[in-house]
Amino acid sequence: MALMIKQPFARQYFHINLAFRFITTPLASVYRNLMPLTNAVLRNAKHVTLHTTVWKILKNKESKLQNDILKRDKAKLYAKIGPMLKLLIVKTSSLGDVIHNLPVIHDLCIHYPNIKIDWIVEESFADVPRLHPNVNKVITVAIRRWRKNLLSKKTWQEIFAFRRRIRQEQYDLVIDTQGLLKSGLIAWMIRGEKHGYDKNSIREPLASLFYNVRHSVSRKLHAVTRNRHLAAKSLSYQPPIDIPEYGIKTLKTPVIEMSQAYAIGLHGTSRDSKLWPTEYWIALGQALAEQKVHLVLPWASKAEHERATAIARALDNATVLPKLSIAELAGVISHAKYAIGVDTGLSHLAVALGVKTVAIYTDTDPALTGVLAGKNAPAINLGNKNQIPSVPDVLTALLSFSKK
Repeated sequence: MALMIKQPFARQYFHINLAFRFITTPLASVYRNLMPLTNAVLRNAKHVTLHTTVWKILKNKESKLQNDILKRDKAKLYAKIGPMLKLLIVKTSSLGDVIHNLPVIHDLCIHYPNIKIDWIVEESFADVPRLHPNVNKVITVAIRRWRKNLLSKKTWQEIFAFRRRIRQEQYDLVIDTQGLLKSGLIAWMIRGEKHGYDKNSIREPLASLFYNVRHSVSRKLHAVTRNRHLAAKSLSYQPPIDIPEYGIKTLKTPVIEMSQAYAIGLHGTSRDSKLWPTEYWIALGQALAEQKVHLVLPWASKAEHERATAIARALDNATVLPKLSIAELAGVISHAKYAIGVDTGLSHLAVALGVKTVAIYTDTDPALTGVLAGKNAPAINLGNKNQIPSVPDVLTALLSFSKK
């Protein structure tokens, strides 16, 4: 690197000539060399001109200069060193949020075909990123389990082992699409330039302190769109406006095979206020029987098993599945004719798998976190806070799929 600073200092005007070869220089090395230089110059200068083959920047504040470098020129730099680009996504939980992040992987691969993407996720949801063929490595974290045993020696051994593991890798870019204190802390521990939401774009503003570069993304956008916009701003490409592509692939043959067409009833959720009444599920099953469609009921907890059993006992066309992993259940969902689900991550999984989905909301507004149709299948959100959809509402939505 060649450096030349010209006078006069009194005018606080500098010309800095930088000559280096981008193609043979890793991104991290470029930034290590460049940023200390700009920091030193900006203490005394209002205007900086960087003469290079790709950079020409005029800014009067250090933060603006850094952002200008990242936003205007990083895409050109990455394009030159494409095979070297290593990126880490931090999106730990919960199931629906992890699924909302899947279109980011597709977007990144479209703009940077040689990108290598790793993903940190809560161990309970690790099956989801593993279903995506373009995720290189899934790194699991156990925050939920650790919280329950913080005084345990084993817990702290696992925490330090996790930290050592993630510190072994050097990434060109780390993007925290979660925007929480727990995810921000994880991102902070990783070696690489950290990107995330600014303090006005997330519900835990202190998390933004963990990032090197912060981006403004409207909180009025759907969660899927927010994730895609953050990634686009982090890597300097135009935020996408097309229908999201979730891109996951599952087992060709499900672990449970059905002899007739079936709908999967995703009746379990995180709290009782989100449940659809059991009698509604029974009425829906009876209506499906008239269409010669079987109702398949998965479960995860004891309460969900009891509910599924009660629904199945009242119907001749219902089956309670055995307890399955997310990957196994994904195989069953992917072969369903329809998916009908409450406000649960599994409803989002059905959409991601290309299944025609009706999502039922009774205690939340689906505008920002409801199911969002992908390129392969339609999806309909019904209900809202304190607005419980009726059985005819759900049947009408299902019949609308046949007309399309």
